[in-house]
Parts: sequence; C-alpha cells; structure tokens
Amino acid sequence: MRVRKIVPNLAVGNIEQSKSFYGEFLGLENKEFDLGWVARFTTPDGESSVQVVTGDATSPADSVMSVMVDDVDAAYEEAERLGYDIVHPLTTEAWGVRRFLVRAPDGNVVNIVRHHS
Repeated sequence: MRVRKIVPNLAVGNIEQSKSFYGEFLGLENKEFDLGWVARFTTPDGESSVQVVTGDATSPADSVMSVMVDDVDAAYEEAERLGYDIVHPLTTEAWGVRRFLVRAPDGNVVNIVRHHS
C-alpha cells in the first residue's frame, strides 16, 4: 500500500456554516465534493485540503483523518493481519469510494480510502 494523500477531518455542527469560514475567509475551494455530511475544501493549487464532517453517514464512528491509498484492499488485509480494531469494514460506498475505518492504538479513528478514478 502506498499513501497518496492525507486530509484532516474536522468535526463541525453544520457544513453550510463552515463554508463561509473555509471557503470565503480562507479562500479554499469546495469543488471536490459536498455530500451534506462531509465536504472537502482545497487550496486553489490543489496542494492542501481539509474535510469538514458533521457525522459519518455509514460508520459508527467519525474519523480524525482520511488517508487516500493506492490499494485499499491490501491495506485492509494488513490492518486485519496486525490485529487493529476495524471500526467500519471494507465497503464500496454508495458515493463511489472504497474504504474502511480503523482505530489506531492511540484511539484515533482513521478513514483508509481509495477514491474512484
């Protein structure tokens, strides 16, 4: 597995209210996605991003970051082999990503994901 990108996930109460701060004040663009419960804001050059999340739509726990990988199936197998706590099983979600959520030994939940091409 190779990590392609890491994006922090910030817990927010309301996506719409977040848009004025992250979009207007910080000048980040919301072009990648906005699913109503999660949205990504990215710098115009695409180098940096942050996601705001009101609550994960399918997982029983929210994640503190999303790690985009080239082979999510291999990452899942490795997490299981190492005995990590799988919070949300490997799933192809309705919005087109394949992902799982795993709890790090420090207690943080991490979203491991492969976005569709």
